[in-house]
Amino acid sequence: MKQNNDQVRPAALMAQSECCRAKSLACSVSQYIMPDFMALALQEAEAAAARGEVPVGAVLVSSSGDILACAGNQTEADADPTAHAEILALRTAARLRGTPRLPDCDLYVTLEPCAMCAAALSFARLRRVIFGAYDPKGGAVDHGPRFFTQPTCHHAPETIGGIEAETASALLRRFFEERR
Repeated sequence: MKQNNDQVRPAALMAQSECCRAKSLACSVSQYIMPDFMALALQEAEAAAARGEVPVGAVLVSSSGDILACAGNQTEADADPTAHAEILALRTAARLRGTPRLPDCDLYVTLEPCAMCAAALSFARLRRVIFGAYDPKGGAVDHGPRFFTQPTCHHAPETIGGIEAETASALLRRFFEERR
């Protein structure tokens, strides 16, 4: 049974990160353009790195420009291999909306999604996936299995790669160099 959005909203907002909470959930498209949403995703990635997580951040936005969820990787903190930024953003937005499908939404993520995340994005029926850095080793959109082109993929969102790729790549490089 679906919950009333008024009942879901407080819990969903509590799950929002600081950078997302700083932005109104009623942001309009006229206020933000694509790089601004990616900038928020990059802030999430930086916050993840500061927590010792692989620096990947995601922002899920409705077609009207409402920011529904922001997240950074939390696999270490949650001891959960599925706690990727994309999955966490999808979970929050789905709870907020009371539905597992988000066909009017776009996801901005700092790194090309892996196979697990690509499958989840497909199941959520997202309209568009915009990512930053390409991931030749672990990516599954333009690399590896190219999930959205497979005949077993039920829904293929529009994808746009390379947005703020240099910034996202530099953040990842710096994170791993500091650990060597």
